[in-house]
Amino acid sequence: MHSENRKGKRVKSGRSTVKTLRKGTYDLECIFERLYDAKRAEDVVQETIDRYQRACEYLTLYAGTIGLDADIRHIDVDFARGFVSWLRTEKVKFDGHKFKLDKHKTKGLSARSVNDYIKTVRTFFRFAVKEGYTDENPFQDISLINAPENPVNILTPDEMRSLLKTMDQRSYVEFRDYVAVTCLIDSMMRVGEVLSIKEQNIDFGSKMLVLEGKDVKNRKGRFVPLEDDTLRLLRELIRENEDFDSDYVFLANYGEKMTTNNFRQRLNTYAERAGIKKRVHPHLIRHTGATMFLEDGGDIRHLQMILGHKDLRMVMRYTHLSKKALTEEHSKHSPLLQIKENSNKKRKTRRR
Repeated sequence: MHSENRKGKRVKSGRSTVKTLRKGTYDLECIFERLYDAKRAEDVVQETIDRYQRACEYLTLYAGTIGLDADIRHIDVDFARGFVSWLRTEKVKFDGHKFKLDKHKTKGLSARSVNDYIKTVRTFFRFAVKEGYTDENPFQDISLINAPENPVNILTPDEMRSLLKTMDQRSYVEFRDYVAVTCLIDSMMRVGEVLSIKEQNIDFGSKMLVLEGKDVKNRKGRFVPLEDDTLRLLRELIRENEDFDSDYVFLANYGEKMTTNNFRQRLNTYAERAGIKKRVHPHLIRHTGATMFLEDGGDIRHLQMILGHKDLRMVMRYTHLSKKALTEEHSKHSPLLQIKENSNKKRKTRRR
């Protein structure tokens, strides 16, 4: 009778109050996937997701080198310290990067890169603790590397002109790059922001780019003014893009949105053509433009709005004055000059 009453009904075999864990619950990749979902729900930019993915890859790789599975239960403070040491001394820079030469693939990441990974993994473990995968954050008390900061050697106006002159505007690809570099110089935007420009973001009437929050690193949209020459080039590129079915302005020659890695690689090629010995990258152009803006008498608060920084200190951090400006100011206010000026004055030697 009892068996007949339960026929066709769901049979309960476990307790509802007991938390069950599926296979692979403690795998780092599994937990990172949960973090990606959480961050996507917060509408973070893809660049942030990419950074978490690299952190997962490096943690997994390091675990393998010391003979451990990529299991969160294996990660303690000793693991965290070893991981940081491995990043600094053993991890190969640009490993697997198809655009980098072997001579650039040296052991040990920069202090800045290591600090970025420490902060990224800290955030991952805060999430893991909150979600109940672990009880503590082994990276919480790992100190950041106090590395010396070298002065930023910005590009000169002549170097910027040489960079632009190397691009053959008769070629679609090089004309597109010419427009992109011109836009970087004029707008002082981040490379990801420039490459995310769509036709509807350009207000030709007010001579402004209207950046939407979803395309901006800090998720705060802003208006960026552009010069007439830049707007003319953008119009011309948009006409060239009529062969493609895309809203984006900067496209690969097969019609897909251009990637930041591809742009960086092409920028390196142009710098080599121009004979520029400095390491040229998109942020250096942003940095150079911001410095030139200030040196020409531009207002720092207006610059802050253009760059899109909430904190004025962020503007001060990377808009160092150029060597030319330092030399000029030193010539005006050198202590030695003041001493010499005083020595040329008529001196009183005797009392009356």
